[in-house]
Amino acid sequence: MGAYLPAEAFGHSFVEWRDGHPDCVGSKGQSYAGRRCAEKANKQFKLMQADLYNLVPAIGEVNGDRSNYSYAMLQGEQREYGSCNMEIDDQKAEPPDDKFGDIARTYMYMESAYGRGVISGKNVKLFEAWNRMDPVDKWECERARLIEKIQGNRNMIVANACQEAGL
Repeated sequence: MGAYLPAEAFGHSFVEWRDGHPDCVGSKGQSYAGRRCAEKANKQFKLMQADLYNLVPAIGEVNGDRSNYSYAMLQGEQREYGSCNMEIDDQKAEPPDDKFGDIARTYMYMESAYGRGVISGKNVKLFEAWNRMDPVDKWECERARLIEKIQGNRNMIVANACQEAGL
C-alpha cells in the first residue's frame, strides 16, 4: 500500500516527529522522535497516516523509489518501470498523466481536512493545474463514496468535483 501524500510531508509539522514526546522512550531508556514517536503519541498524526482517501495500491519498487520525493513535471520520458508511466529523477517524481488530478485532489483534501501545510507554496499552482488536466472520473467518485461509508467522513474536494461532473 502506498500513499499519494507521504507521511514525511506532514510529519514534520508534528512536534512529536521533530522533538519527541515524554511517552517516546525505548526499552533501554533512550528517547526517540520521528515517525515512530508521532504514531505513538499523536492521535491526529495516526488519523492522517491511516486516512483511506490518501492510501492507494502501489507497486512496491515504484513506491520505494518514489520515497518521500515531491511531485513535479519532469523533462523527458524515462521508462524505468515497464508500462508504468512513473518518472523519478533528481529527488522529484512525476506520476502517470491519469493520476495528476487524483493526487492533486488528495493533497487538497488532506489540507482541507487536517491543515498542517501539506501543500507547499511551490505546489499550489502545480496541483491546481493537475486538477484541471485530469478531472474526476467515475471510479474516483465511486471510491470516495465507498471510503465515506467505511471511514465516516466525506471528501468534499472529490464530492464537489463529482457533482460538478455529473458523476
